[in-house]
Amino acid sequence: MTSNQDPTPPTDPTPPAGPDKPPPTQIPQVDASDPDSASLQYSQFRTGLSAKRTDMSTERTGMSRERTDMSKERTDMSKERTAMSTERTDMSTARTDMSKRRTGMSFQRTRMSADRTLMSVIRTSLSLISFGFTIVQAFEKLAINKLLHDSHATRNFGVSLVCLGIIMLAIGILYHLRFMQGLRHTREEMTENGLIHGESVFPTSFTLVTAIILLGIGVVAVLSIVLNIGPFG
Repeated sequence: MTSNQDPTPPTDPTPPAGPDKPPPTQIPQVDASDPDSASLQYSQFRTGLSAKRTDMSTERTGMSRERTDMSKERTDMSKERTAMSTERTDMSTARTDMSKRRTGMSFQRTRMSADRTLMSVIRTSLSLISFGFTIVQAFEKLAINKLLHDSHATRNFGVSLVCLGIIMLAIGILYHLRFMQGLRHTREEMTENGLIHGESVFPTSFTLVTAIILLGIGVVAVLSIVLNIGPFG
């Protein structure tokens, strides 16, 4: 005999999501003969999915905030690096400018060293010229006063000393001129290329002018001694 009672509805394998349970991941199997129970189970399933989506959105929002904070930190670090790079560039520019000025001052020091070298040549040649001239004049006076019978050898020795001083002075002047010419050319070339600061004055050597005048005096002294003419004859 067939029973008129409704069959027992199948048990839902997916229990509804609770506050401490994870939301369902599969669509629940419901009894089609009980619409109210099926609607409740579907509502619970949708609620669980919505809660899961809300949690994921919250996590994404938190991750977005973290990324934003990291981006701000990177931006701040980039600004600091840019400021440091600008400062390093300014310091490098200042160091380059100081190096140019030091190099320009080195040219001045080299010029003064060349002047000191020429002054040493002047002192040595002047000693030779004055000593030779003194010997010639002294022995000539002795010969005039008949205190010395033959002053020819001493006179030649004195003239030789004067000539040696003149030759030494002439060579020193020529060497100084060639050296200063090369130094000026190098300085002008480096100034045009922007390697040094060439605003400082690079005047003609006063020592050179003195050496040229002394050379002329020495030549006149030799002519006076040899030819017995002129102011020193």
